[in-house]
Amino acid sequence: MTDSPRGPTWRLLVTEPADGATNMAVDEAVWRGRQAGSSPPTVRFFAWQPPTVSLGYGQPLDRNVDVVACYRLGVGLVRRPTGGSAIYHDGPERELTYSVVASADDLGGAGDLLQTYHWIGRALLRGLTALGAPVEMVAVAVSDAPAPPFCFARTGSYELEIGGRKVVGSAQRRQGACFLQHGSVLLGVDGPRLRTVFPTTRDPLGTLTTLEAALGHRPKFDDVAATLAAAFEAEHGLTLRPDGLTPDETTTAARLVTEKYATAEWLAGPA
Repeated sequence: MTDSPRGPTWRLLVTEPADGATNMAVDEAVWRGRQAGSSPPTVRFFAWQPPTVSLGYGQPLDRNVDVVACYRLGVGLVRRPTGGSAIYHDGPERELTYSVVASADDLGGAGDLLQTYHWIGRALLRGLTALGAPVEMVAVAVSDAPAPPFCFARTGSYELEIGGRKVVGSAQRRQGACFLQHGSVLLGVDGPRLRTVFPTTRDPLGTLTTLEAALGHRPKFDDVAATLAAAFEAEHGLTLRPDGLTPDETTTAARLVTEKYATAEWLAGPA
């Protein structure tokens, strides 16, 4: 990353692995802050401890995720504030998760969902290509079929594939001009565990791939984070300034953990 500002300044957050409730509460706190004008546009890279299944905002918690197996294996469960389908999130040795919080103005007027996906996807494409992965961006995807319960079972618009298999899965939620987008970048995969927690998905490994498979080695979390940060800067003329959460964001996140994301009511989902 450059040392001298050359464009709009965004915050870069790289946080320690955390449980699902904490990770989602942090992202919502930043999102709320951006809507209020008190938080800067932010790119965040993070991982999960323990490994966790995250459900999409409106996704039912049903037999498509084996809750008993999750508890037996020590896998957490959380519901995201963003949409989409369920993802098994591993620790930093196998996954990098990103979030982007911004407004349409922060993106130079990229106002709707697809434009935002494309804007973020271009940076991810640039970064993964720089790592040596032969990544391709899928064009606008049109399907009348219902969304599968497992995110990596189908590639959406402006998501990324290698050899026709999905390597990054993303989901978004918008309020007014501000949005929060999550995405999972697969460094590696625990195949047996994936099959166990998604029992109704016939072949969860059949539609996905990993950077490890593409590169012949598993890249380290920190290296991927640094490369993706540089790609956001280069692709969009940004300056990413490393920083932490503000005191207000920290307070809001702690409250959201106890009042929302760690509660059985939130996990159960919309009635």
